[in-house]
Amino acid sequence: MEKKVLGRVIKGVGGLYTVLVDRDGGELAGKAVQSRARGVLRRGGREVLAGDVVTLSYDAERYDGTHSGDEASFVIEEIGERKNSLIRPPLSNLDYLFITVAAASPAPVLLTVDKLFSICVYNDIEPIALISKSELNESVASEVAEIYKKAGFETFLTSAETGEGIDALAAYIDKLPAGSVSAFSGASGVGKSTLLNKLFPHLELSTSSVSRKTERGRHTTRQTELFVIREGSENGETPVFLADTPGFTMLDFDQFDFFSLEDLPMTMREFESYIGCCKYKKCTHTKEEGCSILEAVASGEISPSRHKSYLALYETLKAKKKW
Repeated sequence: MEKKVLGRVIKGVGGLYTVLVDRDGGELAGKAVQSRARGVLRRGGREVLAGDVVTLSYDAERYDGTHSGDEASFVIEEIGERKNSLIRPPLSNLDYLFITVAAASPAPVLLTVDKLFSICVYNDIEPIALISKSELNESVASEVAEIYKKAGFETFLTSAETGEGIDALAAYIDKLPAGSVSAFSGASGVGKSTLLNKLFPHLELSTSSVSRKTERGRHTTRQTELFVIREGSENGETPVFLADTPGFTMLDFDQFDFFSLEDLPMTMREFESYIGCCKYKKCTHTKEEGCSILEAVASGEISPSRHKSYLALYETLKAKKKW
C-alpha cells in the first residue's frame, strides 16, 4: 500500500537523499529516511537541494522501521515551491546566512564576501557577518566588523580559540524562529565547522588547518547538511535547522545568473536610503557628479570597500552578454 508524506531534505550524496519526515507523517513522524528522486524530476532538470520540502511516497506494508527504508522504496515525488535557492552554498528555503570571514589564515577577500551579501539581499535571505579567528589579527577583525555594522548587518566578532563572541552568537542562534533554516557559509578554511563544533559540540564535525603554503583552506565539509538545533514541539512548532556547507573560493558572476545589473544597487543595503536622491535620474553610482552614494562614501557614511565591491560587480554585470 503506497503512502505519501511530507518531509525536508537534510542531506544529499550521490543521488541518495536523507529526508526528515514531518511530525504529521504517521509512523514515519520525525524519522530521517533515505530516498531517491523520481526519474521525472531528474529528467526535468530539477535538482533536489538540502532545504527542499518534498513529497515522499513509500510502500507502507514493506517499511521495516529503519532509516534506510530500502524495502519500502522511498521516492521523492515532488519538490515543493521554493522561496529561494542558492548555487553556493547549494541550499533552498533559506532564512538566515551566517557569512563567515576569517581575520587571517586565510586573509579576507571582501569582494567575495560582498558578493554573497548581495546574493542574500536579492533573495530575501537575512545575512549575518561572522568574523572568525579574531585572535590572529585583532585590527583586521575589528576593521571588517565595522564595515558590516556600518552597512546595517548583524555582526559577530568571534574566536573559537579564545571564546570571544561565542556566547553572543549562541544567544542569537537560540532566538531564531521556529521552522527557520540557517547556514554557515564562506571560503574554505575560515573556520565554519570549528565554530559550529564550539556552539554545538555534539555535532563533532570534521575540521582541518589551512595550508601554510597556499594560505587556502582544505575542503573538510564535502556536502551541505542540515542539523536540527532545536526540536519541534507537540503543539505544532517546527524544528530549527542550521547547516554546515562546503567552502568555496569564488562566486562566478560570469558563469551564473545571480541577479542583473539593474538589480545591483538594491542589493547593497546601505545604498537604499540614497537611491533616488542623485542629481541625475539614471545615475549609475560609479562616477557621476551629484551622486548621493558617492557623496556618502566621501563623507564616510558608506564604507569605501563596499563601494569598491559595487564597482567591481557593476563592471562584471555590465560586460555580461544577456544571451
